[in-house]
Amino acid sequence: MTPPAGSNSIMQLTSRQPQMSVADMLEHFRPPAQFDHVSLDNYVPDDNFPSQQQALDAVREFAVGGTFRPATKRFGWGKTSDKGLVARPGIYLDGGFGVGKTHLLAALWRATPGRTYYGTFIEYTALVGALGYRNAVEHFRGADLIAIDEFELDDPGDTMVMSKLLGELVASGTRLAATSNTPPNALGEGRFAAEDFLREITALSDKFHTVRIEGEDYRKRDFDGHAHTASDEQLENIAASHPGIVALDAFDDIIAHLATVHPSRFVGLVEGIDLVCIRGVHVIHDQAQALRLVALVDRLYDQQVAIVSSGVPLDQVFDDTMLAGGYRKKYLRAASRMIALTRMANA
Repeated sequence: MTPPAGSNSIMQLTSRQPQMSVADMLEHFRPPAQFDHVSLDNYVPDDNFPSQQQALDAVREFAVGGTFRPATKRFGWGKTSDKGLVARPGIYLDGGFGVGKTHLLAALWRATPGRTYYGTFIEYTALVGALGYRNAVEHFRGADLIAIDEFELDDPGDTMVMSKLLGELVASGTRLAATSNTPPNALGEGRFAAEDFLREITALSDKFHTVRIEGEDYRKRDFDGHAHTASDEQLENIAASHPGIVALDAFDDIIAHLATVHPSRFVGLVEGIDLVCIRGVHVIHDQAQALRLVALVDRLYDQQVAIVSSGVPLDQVFDDTMLAGGYRKKYLRAASRMIALTRMANA
C-alpha cells in the first residue's frame, strides 16, 4: 500500500471495512512497534524510587518461572503461607504513568518462550465479543503467557468476563501478567489500583503477585495542555503535502463509520496509514460513540499514527458528564493520547 517515493496517497477511513480472520486478529496480539527493542536489560530503574529496581527483579524472576517468597512489606505480595515458598501464575504491575510498567510487560512477553499473547484489556474484551466466550477460550487455551496492558475495572461485565476467561486459562497452565494505572491528574482517585484490581478479580486474586512501582513520568508529559488544531485550509494543505498514506475524513463520518466496524477490527482500520486528518471535531454526548472513539485512539496510538484536526481540540471531545462518570479513566487516557498524537504531527 506504500506509494512511490515523493508521492501522496489520500484515502478515507470511512472507505475501509476490514475483514480479518481470527488468525489475523491474533497476529496483532503483540506489543506495539515502539516496544520492539525493549528488554529486561535495557529497563533503567530510577535510583530515587527503589520500587523500580524491585519490580525489575520480580519480573526477571517471574520470567524464568521463579518461585516467590510470601508477602513482605517491600513487595506487598499476597499473604504469608505456612508452606514457605509459593508459586503463583500471575504478576501484576501497579503504578502511575511513565514508570516503565509497559516496558517491563513487553520485555517479559519477549523473554517468554512458547505461544504468547500481548494486548490491552480493551483488545481482549473486543476479541471475546467478536468470537464469543467459548471460542475465545479455545483459541487462547494452551498459551504460555497472556500479557494484559492497562487492565481496566470500570465495566463490571467486562471485568467478570476477563476474570472468568483468565481463570480457565490458568487452570490449563497459562501464566498471566497485567498492568494498570491511574492518571496522575485524577485527583481523589488514588495513585494505585492494586486493591481494586484484586477485589474485582476475586476468583483470581490469590494467583497474582502485585508489584507497586513508584516514580515520576519519565516522558514528562504535559497533561494541562490541549491537542493541537488547524484550520480546515491548513488541514487540507497538510493532507495534500504529506509524503505517505493519509486518511482524510469528517469527524461525524468517522464516528458514524466506527459503529459499522467491530472494535476487534479497528487495528485493520488504521493499518498502513501514516497520518489521519479529521475535519470538524466537536464535543460528543453519546457514550457508545465516545467509547468507540477511545478504542480507535488506542489503535492509532499503538501504531504511532499522527493526527491533524480542525474544530474543537480532540482532548475536549468528551463532555463533562462523561468525564465525571464511570469511564473517566478511559477518557482521560484517550485525551492524553490525542494530545500526544496531534503534537507528533506538529513536531
